[in-house]
Amino acid sequence: LSCDRMSSEMAKAQAPPPDAGAPTIFDKIISKEIPATVIYEDDEAIAFKDINPVAPTHFLVIPKVRSGLTQLSKAEPANKALLGHLMFVAQHVAKEQGLDNGFRVVVNDGADGCQTVFHVHLHVIGGRQLTWPPG
Repeated sequence: LSCDRMSSEMAKAQAPPPDAGAPTIFDKIISKEIPATVIYEDDEAIAFKDINPVAPTHFLVIPKVRSGLTQLSKAEPANKALLGHLMFVAQHVAKEQGLDNGFRVVVNDGADGCQTVFHVHLHVIGGRQLTWPPG
C-alpha cells in the first residue's frame, strides 16, 4: 500500500465502527444492489475482485450471511466451520486465478488492523512477488 492509501485506510479504520446491524457495502454486493466482479459463489461464500487492488490479483472472500461476524476477533465456536470454508474458498479461487506460485491471505481486524468494512472478509493477494513485512 502506498503511504497515501495507507493513511486513508487508517483514517477510515479509526472512525467509529458502523452499527453492526446496518447493511455494509458487502451486504449490498451479496444482494446485488451494488455491482461487483464475482469470481466465485456458493451457498455460504462469495468471492469478488477488489475495486482497489494492491497486486495483479486481489480478491475478497466473504460469508454471505454476516451473523454478527463483523470481525475475526468476534468469532465464536459456532463460526469455526464457516471460517474454515472461507479459507478453503480462498485457496480454491487462488488456484482458479492462476496463483500457482503462491499468494497471501490477509484479514484486517479492528482499528489497529485497518479494518474498514465490518463484515469479516479475507483479502487474497498475488500475481507478483510480495514483500515482507507487509505493514
